[in-house]
Amino acid sequence: MRWGERLFCALVVSVVSVVAAVAAMAQPPAPEASTTSAVSPSATPGLFSEETLRDCQRLQQAALTSDYAWRQVAHLSNNIGPRLTGSAQAAKAVEYVSGELKALGCEVQLEKTMVPHWVRGDEHAELTQFPGQAENTTQKIVLTALGGSVATRPEGITAEVISVRNFDELKSLPREKVVGKIVLFDHSFDKQMAAQGHGGQAYGEAVVYRGAGASAAARQGAVACLVKSVGGADYRIPHTGAMHYDAGVPKIPAAAVTAEDAELIAALTREGPIKMHLVLTPQTLPDVESANVIGDIKGSERPDEIVIVSGHLDSWDLGTGAIDDGAGVAVAMQAAQVIQQLHLKPKRTLRVIAWINEENGSRGSKQYEHDHSAEFPKHFAVDETDSGAGHPIGINIKGKPELEKLLAPVAAILEHSGAGGLTLAEHIGEDIRPMEEAGVPAFSPMQDSRFYFNYHHTAADTLDKIVPRELQENAAVVAVAAYALANAERSLPR
Repeated sequence: MRWGERLFCALVVSVVSVVAAVAAMAQPPAPEASTTSAVSPSATPGLFSEETLRDCQRLQQAALTSDYAWRQVAHLSNNIGPRLTGSAQAAKAVEYVSGELKALGCEVQLEKTMVPHWVRGDEHAELTQFPGQAENTTQKIVLTALGGSVATRPEGITAEVISVRNFDELKSLPREKVVGKIVLFDHSFDKQMAAQGHGGQAYGEAVVYRGAGASAAARQGAVACLVKSVGGADYRIPHTGAMHYDAGVPKIPAAAVTAEDAELIAALTREGPIKMHLVLTPQTLPDVESANVIGDIKGSERPDEIVIVSGHLDSWDLGTGAIDDGAGVAVAMQAAQVIQQLHLKPKRTLRVIAWINEENGSRGSKQYEHDHSAEFPKHFAVDETDSGAGHPIGINIKGKPELEKLLAPVAAILEHSGAGGLTLAEHIGEDIRPMEEAGVPAFSPMQDSRFYFNYHHTAADTLDKIVPRELQENAAVVAVAAYALANAERSLPR
């Protein structure tokens, strides 16, 4: 997932909420017949009919007992693998999801767009000079190039490393102290904040150095930039992610170092000068053609009004893209699958989108905006699931405050799997940002964020990080909310 320089507000949940949700999860979902109290007339404010809410109960039970989403994310991550745009795997994923949506009976189109093709090359570093060094030795530094970085010379560069905590400290240094140096931004991801359920906020506070660090260092004359990994892993694992270069500023190589290695470098620089040999050989190749995969179940009464469920198909190249964001694509696909399985007929069109190029360019989102912005007034609601597959405790909502009350009957149904919370969020998903900004009500599962950033953008983003039951719970949230909104009796406030 590319979060850029925005706060990942949709993940902000408290420990108390998480504990309560886990306790609720431990209780098996009530049988369908016993959930009728959740849809009593007194609980319904008029947005949803009794029939719609009964169908939502059926959808919930079907999603909670299905392995469809698991099979889809397993194929994307295990069989296809890493799906960075421009790669053969990304192209294969577009083909695969298109075929699966057609098999469900969706009307499928490939919305073509040109995407970046950045390829990771050789990457390694070692300290060649440092205080207390034994003769003829070096110290290996574990790092990975940031997405979009330029390369060093093929033989690499050797330069002194200086460590700063933030942009202000860098700016306070005389330029001559930075010219010709490698700058390390030793800004830590706040693991305590993440452990308290505020993983998105911790990420937002640290990710600005990944995105803007290279240009900030280059302005002061640095020859390369290192960033302390933006994540909570404790196993010497680097976290990649997109970075950008400001116009008019020299482009210098940029990499993320593990938290442990960043702390090593910072400690040694306090003792005396250190030098590093750094090799990064990524390439930015010509753009290639790819596509958003769009699958529609046409509405029975208002086919021109659209409810979107979505996730992004591309992933970083270090892991296999299971939690970021094969899981999001899979639960969106399952929303269509369970609706078709139960032979339900949504009044509005349900649109499944597997976005392309969320991680390093958002070209798929931009293409959709270009092609469909005139239709945004008819886009009834939109979902993007892009925060992993952790246990959901409710629904994040981007929209008018009164949506909380209107969606209360849906939350009452989801409470049976511990997902009955409703929270207003500042932002839901990067791909759906243009629709959010146009006033389209947006939603997503509100998930436990305590561990997500341990694996985010790392080689550890693999299928084993997904708990099948929790994936089912996310699928239930998306399917129930999407179907309820597709069958709403009246328009939502904007």
